[in-house]
Parts: sequence; structure tokens; C-alpha cells
Amino acid sequence: METVVSGIRPTGNLHLGNYFGAVKNFLRMQDEYKCYFFIADWHSLTTHPKPGDVESNVRKILAEYLACGVDPEKCSIYVQSDVKEVLELYLFLNMNAYLGELERVTSFKEKARQQPNNVNAGLLTYLTLMAADILIHRAHKVPVGKDQEQNMEMARHFARRFNQIYGSELFPEPQSFHYSAEAVKVPGLDGSGKMGKSEGNAIYLIDEPAAIRKKVMKAVTDQGPTEPNSVKPEPVENLFTMMKIVSAQDTYDYFNDKYNACEIRYGDMKKQLAEDIISFTSPIRERILEVASNQEYLNKVIAQGAEQARESAVKTLIEARKLIGFSR
Repeated sequence: METVVSGIRPTGNLHLGNYFGAVKNFLRMQDEYKCYFFIADWHSLTTHPKPGDVESNVRKILAEYLACGVDPEKCSIYVQSDVKEVLELYLFLNMNAYLGELERVTSFKEKARQQPNNVNAGLLTYLTLMAADILIHRAHKVPVGKDQEQNMEMARHFARRFNQIYGSELFPEPQSFHYSAEAVKVPGLDGSGKMGKSEGNAIYLIDEPAAIRKKVMKAVTDQGPTEPNSVKPEPVENLFTMMKIVSAQDTYDYFNDKYNACEIRYGDMKKQLAEDIISFTSPIRERILEVASNQEYLNKVIAQGAEQARESAVKTLIEARKLIGFSR
């Protein structure tokens, strides 16, 4: 069975876009591949989180993924910092990574522009740590977006370089993949094309009903169509796309017919959409609260995931050490 590795950023809560994107993919992958899903707490240090934030963020995001259906009996879900072998492989990869190639990476240059007063060594070597996360399990596939393709090419580059230097085939070259044909793109309701934390337009799975109603009622629309069967402008199309995702088909058809007949009342549509989102997210929210309150269960999942991930990592590192020339 092919191995898949994917990182989870311990930043903020999951929103509907995450649910229909990363989470749904995880649920499919855990039934089809040998999966290692890790919460990337070391990666988060490049932005200097406040003391105490790291642990709480890790547990918060872990609870949300578990509540959404990620099953620790089907996959290994672990905290990155629990697998110290990753750091040793990170060191080995850094010894064969060159300053010029790391500085030319687009993601490094973008981050350096965003935080010019904090261009730290971890930021520069982010890609070698990412490669170590992947290669430590000798992964065959990594689910990433198209914006991560250069990073994945670098991971393959480091795998090839290690194999060539030490005359081995230890590391397969990990391939990017995603369920593009099945992906559901959840739009922002502020008129933008995509829901996201940084855009400030997200509806979170943990949001209470009152917060959801308030966000939806602020959704951007227009004055309404003046010609039957008019093309919907993007903000209005976004509203209908969201309704197609969370509402019943007859509900969508009703408002779509009203739009085409120039009889749409956006206020009524937003109220209905808000209630449908609430109906969709409420069971997930209740489960998140339940899981988050069960510290004993979270501790068990964390310990189990660390044991499974370290078992895989130790095997890889033993072979890497031998190839490099370390006898123990």
C-alpha cells in the first residue's frame, strides 16, 4: 500500500472551506492509503508564536480533525515535535542543501517580504524540514495545492540528491496529488472567490448560530437582476454556490427560479442559507466540543500517533545513518 504524508497547520479553527477541502480528502485517503497526518508545531515556530499557544493550538486543531471523522484507528495522526527523528533527518538534508537554492524558493521570498524583521534560519530551511517530514516515512504521495508544487519539487530534489550522494534508493520521490475532480471550492461571502482565514470571510465549524447568522446576513449581493435569466455576478454566484453545498436541492431551485424571474429577495435567501449552514455545522460543532473536553482521549490519540510515527521514522533513520557512515 502506498504511503501518504500530510501536514496540518496548528493555526486557527477549521472553516467550511477546510472541511470540504483538506478534511474530506483526509477521510478518503485514510481508507485508501497508509496515512501519516502530522500537526506541524515546529513549522509554526518560524513566526514566533507566544509561549503557551503551541500546545493549545495543537490540541484545538487535533480535536477538530477527530470530530470531523479522521480516525486514529485508520491512520497515524501525530504531533510533529513528538517525532525527534525528523530533526536528525532535517540535519542530514540541510548538510546537502545549498544557500542559493533555498534563497531562490518562492515561498521563502514571499515570507521574507511579509516578515522582514524576522527572516530566521528556520524560515530559510523550511523546505528541508518539510522534506524531512515527508521522507522520514518514505512517502509516495503528498496532497498539496498547486501553489505548493515548487516546494514538492524541492522535496523530490532533496530525495534524489541524498540517493545519488550515498548510492542508494532509500527515498522514493514523493509525488503531489489531489482530488481535483472531486474538490468542492467553498466561496467567501464577502464577494471574493475563496473562503479563508486570512481573507477574514470564513464561517468556522465551531461558530455558534448567532455568529453564523450575522456573517451570512452581511454577505455581499447586488440590487438584483433586471432581466430574466441574467448571468449572476460573482458575489451573488458565491451565495448560490454556498446554498448548493449546504441546502436541499429544492431550496436551491426555489431561489434560483426567483432570481431568474427577477423576483429574488436576498434577505430571505440569506436567512434560509444561514439556517441551512447552522443545520450542517451544528452536529460537527457539538462533536468538536465533546472531543475537546475529553483530555484523556486526546492524550491517548497523541501518544498512539507518536508511537506509530516513531516506529516508521526509526526504521528510516537507521538506514540513513548507515548510508552516511554512522555505525550506531
